[in-house]
Amino acid sequence: SDSTWDAHRSVSDDVGGIYLMASEFERYASRMASCGGLLRFGWSTLKETGETRLRLRSAEFCRVRHCPVCQWRRSLMWQARFYQALPRVVATYPDSRWMFLTLTVRNCDIADLGDTLTAMNAAFQRMKVRKEFRPVHGWIRTTEVTRGNDGSAHPHFHTLMMVPPGMLNGKSYVTHAEWVALWRDVLRVNYDPNVDIRAVKPRRPKNGESLASVTAELVRGAVAETLKYSTKPSDMVADPEWFLELTRQTHK
Repeated sequence: SDSTWDAHRSVSDDVGGIYLMASEFERYASRMASCGGLLRFGWSTLKETGETRLRLRSAEFCRVRHCPVCQWRRSLMWQARFYQALPRVVATYPDSRWMFLTLTVRNCDIADLGDTLTAMNAAFQRMKVRKEFRPVHGWIRTTEVTRGNDGSAHPHFHTLMMVPPGMLNGKSYVTHAEWVALWRDVLRVNYDPNVDIRAVKPRRPKNGESLASVTAELVRGAVAETLKYSTKPSDMVADPEWFLELTRQTHK
């Protein structure tokens, strides 16, 4: 909608203004200033309904990693790709269940964010081959970094997993305490990190609905939650120096 576009475009102007403060990022500010400035639309007919509507045909986006407009567009693109594949996935694995797994570490100094993310990614690679994780059929994972009240950085992984039913209540079940111990072990830290694990539970099918269609509807919502911003725009503009250092740490 126009209001959603305008909101993202407005905060992109704010973020571009922050990049103008640092000579090393002036090129990002320049690219962001013209992001989405030229949009070409055309009429398109939906095969399923025959409905004709205006659709975006082409546009010029800046592709700066932390541009709010491009983050939003990227999120929508990955959601669309997943939704396109979802019916085939549900049909191929009709008995599969879905789980949210959020993996965190202690807040770090923003200047240590790059090293912390490197350690977290290495830990996840180690976790993939552990027996607790091996039954997982597949997953999508995103990284989010939020700003702590004290100016620290809080990096964490959001993971949506497709799992066999046994991981919810059968022989492959992993307790919350076991997830914490596993993540601590692969992180190689001396504290218990916060881990959130929960099943994505479908509602009961209504008359005429199949379990597959209800599951697909449920997973679409879960995907939208998982594939969100890597950094909230509000965190970007709240502390310019914090955001500039975030850019340095994530562009190495």
